Amino acid sequence: MADQLKKSISLFPLTMIAVGSCIGSGIFISPSDVASQLSNGYQVMFVWLIGGLVALTGALSFGELASRYPGTGGVYTYLKEGYGDFIAFLYGWSLLTVIISGALAALCLAFSRYVSIIFHLPEGSHLLIGLLALFTVTFINIFSVRWSAIFSSFITVLKVVGIAVLVVVCLVYSSDVLAGLGMSNPASTNVSFGLALIGVLWSFGGWHHASYLGGEVHNAKKILPKAMVFGVLIVTSVYLLVNVAYLSVLSIEEMSSSSAVATDALLKISTAGGILIAILIALSTYGTASIYTLSAPRIYFKMGTDKVFFPWLSDIHQAYETPVKAILLQSIWAAVLMLFWGTFEDLVTYVVFMDMVFMTMAAITLFIFRKRLGTPSNDGYKVSLFPIVPLIYIIILTVFLISILIGRPEQTIAGLIIVALGFPVYWLFKKGQGNQSPVARIED
Repeated sequence: MADQLKKSISLFPLTMIAVGSCIGSGIFISPSDVASQLSNGYQVMFVWLIGGLVALTGALSFGELASRYPGTGGVYTYLKEGYGDFIAFLYGWSLLTVIISGALAALCLAFSRYVSIIFHLPEGSHLLIGLLALFTVTFINIFSVRWSAIFSSFITVLKVVGIAVLVVVCLVYSSDVLAGLGMSNPASTNVSFGLALIGVLWSFGGWHHASYLGGEVHNAKKILPKAMVFGVLIVTSVYLLVNVAYLSVLSIEEMSSSSAVATDALLKISTAGGILIAILIALSTYGTASIYTLSAPRIYFKMGTDKVFFPWLSDIHQAYETPVKAILLQSIWAAVLMLFWGTFEDLVTYVVFMDMVFMTMAAITLFIFRKRLGTPSNDGYKVSLFPIVPLIYIIILTVFLISILIGRPEQTIAGLIIVALGFPVYWLFKKGQGNQSPVARIED
């Protein structure tokens, strides 16, 4: 049960979890993909602003959902209460099999690559370093929720400071920021805001991870909404400033053709830029991997509690008061993905489509709950300007999903195949759940 988990997370670390879940490697890589779909810097800033608007309207909307259901589970719980066990299971299944475990494996491998650059290690060491990174974040999150939240907050603050330094250095070096924004890209032939949003929404994804930890938050009905909204505002500000910084030293043509836009931007200023960015990206990816190891296993814990997945996932360690088995399951699967890495790395990107489908469905539950349960009482959070705010979020995501469906149909096919594999698994567990005891506790 959710109340078996120790309530040891306050507003600041939860906000840092929302921020750190978003700021991983995306802002150092995605801007070049985004720029390649656009023709000038003003369009680049516009599409990142749209991403911030999507995230903010989402955070405001999910704030009411979190206030209604402040326990462990977040999006999984909203889907379960709105649509029933089956849809909620498919969301959890997608997180475990691809979205989070795959992203966790990718983050640890990215961390290993940049550590290798910093210390001039051979390429053959990448896998070992990645597995060691996965082992350490797993150990930290098993040992203590409180210390894990403190560690994640510390790493997030460090990488935000590092990004601030990058922004200041680029802006000080640049002679004319507005000229960089207005410069056109001669290589651009077709402008596609929908496809540009893929990289943007991927980079903004993760603020809702704060909701997964509701069962471990003091005064969750008030703290969860604040953490998600504050987190989105911080991330939006950081992303807009970073893109201004990139465009202040790189032309949009250079930015769109770059495979390492942050490195190329700093190399324009100093030959030490490559090492500085390698340190920043290593720090950023490691911090996000730690947050994913902290947050997502609470979904599998809730699925075990609901008896739609392995019941032992709801076990709580008596001494550490953490869902040890749920954490280990995710980390073991992430390790398997690293050991047998192939085209799966591409699948992580493809599943952005399915992730956004579930997020859209979760936002729609706000209307279901308003009709079913009425407006929240005064002691709970209510989304402002209802129904305009959630409708903005739902409409923009729907347009985005249609754009991917038309522009990159392989995105939808890959995601749908993974989700479809969850159908027989759900019915298998539902059929065989029987009369099992509630949450068991692991003895020392």
